[in-house]
Amino acid sequence: MVREVTPAEFVAGREAGSAAVLLDVREAWEVCASAAPGSTHIPMAELPGRLAELDPARPVVVLCRSGVRSLQVAQFLERRGFTDVANLAGGILQWSQFDPSIRAY
Repeated sequence: MVREVTPAEFVAGREAGSAAVLLDVREAWEVCASAAPGSTHIPMAELPGRLAELDPARPVVVLCRSGVRSLQVAQFLERRGFTDVANLAGGILQWSQFDPSIRAY
């Protein structure tokens, strides 16, 4: 079962030195509308062909707009042998409520 991380928990972990990759699986137009700082962008549809760009030994937190696509991707990564995967609960929408510099769309 994929664990959930709130935006506040993710930011606190990053500030404490976490090496987790923030994997943004939204489409390019969505990233242009509201970027997540320091994220790695691989659209969900491209991930199977680009899986080698991710290190399965490194923690991954997956992000989308609302948390639905990112949960599917997190489950996909777990099935592919990634052992430390989390879903960013509520996606960029919830992050925008926590951090006003992130725009909801």
